[in-house]
Amino acid sequence: MGELIRTANETDLPVITEIYNWAVENTTASFDINPQTVEQRAVWFSHYNHRHPLIVYELEGCVAGYACLSEFKAKEGYKDTCELSVYIHPDYQRRGIGNELMRAVIEAGREKSFHAIISCITSDNEVSIKMHEKYGFELCGHLKETGYKFGRYLDCLFYQYLL
Repeated sequence: MGELIRTANETDLPVITEIYNWAVENTTASFDINPQTVEQRAVWFSHYNHRHPLIVYELEGCVAGYACLSEFKAKEGYKDTCELSVYIHPDYQRRGIGNELMRAVIEAGREKSFHAIISCITSDNEVSIKMHEKYGFELCGHLKETGYKFGRYLDCLFYQYLL
């Protein structure tokens, strides 16, 4: 069956929720503290459309990860800037799937005529930092002790890529 990067659909929501909840419970990639239900993720899913893509990496029929470009801010002047997120199922990490999704979602940003892509990364997420830098993202902001998770305050790094 092989590999496939495709637009996510509603039938992917249970696995997308599982992937996200693993990150919530085990990493600082998200500042959500509590796992989400599939119903909560369905509301999140509804924000993705022709302008803001949500893609999945399917490996042998299983969703192994996903990436999306979200609205950066609701004000009209920010319409050409988006925020990037990438999450990989723990069983499929360290196989290059994040890199494949990163390439595909950046290309989707070009196709959608975005001008800038922003990623907010916790300072302890070295894997994400290295991946972003590999693709040409530049550090453009460092907010100290902005988020709180696992009993400690964490710095948030803003990385930017101009298309």
